[in-house]
Amino acid sequence: MIEGISHITFIVKDLDKATTFFEESFGAKEVYSSGDKKFFISKEKFFLINDLWVAVMEGEEIEKSYNHIAFKIDESDYDMYLERIQNLGLEIESGRKRIEGEGNSIYFYDYDNHLFELHTVTLETRLLYYRKEQMD
Repeated sequence: MIEGISHITFIVKDLDKATTFFEESFGAKEVYSSGDKKFFISKEKFFLINDLWVAVMEGEEIEKSYNHIAFKIDESDYDMYLERIQNLGLEIESGRKRIEGEGNSIYFYDYDNHLFELHTVTLETRLLYYRKEQMD
């Protein structure tokens, strides 16, 4: 039985830039660095975002796509996160048009073309709203 997400791995061109990105954008804490050693494919670092283990490994740049990971944030923190992302000079995508009840999102690319989203509502909240709309 699946218990949850173990970890998420991103391939990045520059571990130092990735460190800045994760620490400044999400308040991640670096918990491991392989230094110049390669235990698997390449040099790597591990971070914790709250209790989520995020790994970054050196590699080739990827193409942009809509594949993304979304982190839940509180609506009251929206402007703070937007400012953090803007201060890093990251590319912010305009989100799709939202209807009431879907919450707000910030879509942005890291330095390696990974798309991230910061979203203000939960699945439960969104489904409740959709059910309500279907009944009206």
